[in-house]
Amino acid sequence: MTAAPNQATDAERARRFEQLIAPEVDFLARVARSMSRSAAEAEDLAQDTLLKAYRALDSFDGRYPRAWLYRIARNTAINRDERNRELLLADGDDIEGSMTPGDEDLEPESQVVAPILDHHLQDALDELPPAFRVVVQLVDVEGMRYQEAAEMLDLPVGTIMSRLHRARRRLRAALAGTHLDRPETPADDDRGEGER
Repeated sequence: MTAAPNQATDAERARRFEQLIAPEVDFLARVARSMSRSAAEAEDLAQDTLLKAYRALDSFDGRYPRAWLYRIARNTAINRDERNRELLLADGDDIEGSMTPGDEDLEPESQVVAPILDHHLQDALDELPPAFRVVVQLVDVEGMRYQEAAEMLDLPVGTIMSRLHRARRRLRAALAGTHLDRPETPADDDRGEGER
């Protein structure tokens, strides 16, 4: 008869997982890709994160599941190896691109998104150091405010703004001469300071 409470706990955990975590799986996949050097590594990171989240779900208060998943993913990535620790924690001033030459992105999502997302832009994003790529993902892609991203990354807001500024500058330089090239405007650097 002791099996019934465990089954109830497992059923409750599964229900909470479906309610709180399942809606954030796409977000997790995007963030894991921004923290990884390859699609395979990103998939492993996302799976490890989901497994850890499921196991720790009893201790989760249910508030801010996206931030909770992000922290689990970030800690998992940092603990994987010393290179990830340096790339994810670094300021980004002296970080070079993290993509290994020859890495190919063959995941199904990229096959669908590839025709939509210009290859010049994707290449430019892939060349950003992970510390920059994650900030672009959170603020420019996910639409988070600077303060939200700062809390999620456990960084000062000024660091978020600085990394975003440098990431955008690198993206502009990488896109120079392509059909996506556009002149920098003063609003580009100030965009969102009051809104974000």
